[in-house]
Amino acid sequence: MSKHDSSLSKDQFNLLKQFKKQISQPQVSKIVQQAESKKAQALAEELEDTELFKKALQGVKPIANDNIADVKPARRKKVDAQTLAKRAAAEGSIEHESAEISDTQAILNPVASQATLSYRIATLQHKVFEDLKAGKIRWFEAVDLHGCTVEQARAAVLQIIQMAKDENQNVIKIVHGKGPEAILKTYVNGWLRQHRDVLAFVSAPETQGGTGAVLVLLKRAEKNPKYKQ
Repeated sequence: MSKHDSSLSKDQFNLLKQFKKQISQPQVSKIVQQAESKKAQALAEELEDTELFKKALQGVKPIANDNIADVKPARRKKVDAQTLAKRAAAEGSIEHESAEISDTQAILNPVASQATLSYRIATLQHKVFEDLKAGKIRWFEAVDLHGCTVEQARAAVLQIIQMAKDENQNVIKIVHGKGPEAILKTYVNGWLRQHRDVLAFVSAPETQGGTGAVLVLLKRAEKNPKYKQ
């Protein structure tokens, strides 16, 4: 209502103004007081909880951690193919497998450097093969054949298969590379198809080497010396 409204006198207008002020200020003041009261109450509760926690910890000593056992699994040191080949020659443990695996299949069936390798036995479950192809099955050990001769590569492949069997593991990775002539890749493809313990192999996913490596699924060792009764 305007101050100059002709229907009200000056005294009436001032009285009305004071009345409006009285009915509005108590509401604001009350809201502010309630907010401050809640804040003070929350602070008091927090201080009370802190004091209770301190009292509960009186006399408690921290646990010494200098005698805690390290339960992290030891990581196997990766060995190169030449080392595996020398070990195989020294142990003489793969002569029988070498005699059973020929190079004829590789010579008759060369593969291209960018070709995707894929092999599985007929009885292998489709889902298992798809998991292997997708890289979902964790491999036990890997060997890199770069710089190997054909004979060194053969010995290394057979040796890493034997290592997996000894540890009762069933997935390994073999890095054969993908050079212009794909020689080692061709031989690995031929050898693995003949090995009696190989259930499947497939070129690795791009993140694990792509067409320059294969993931190999092996049979579980039936008579592992480490697990004999």
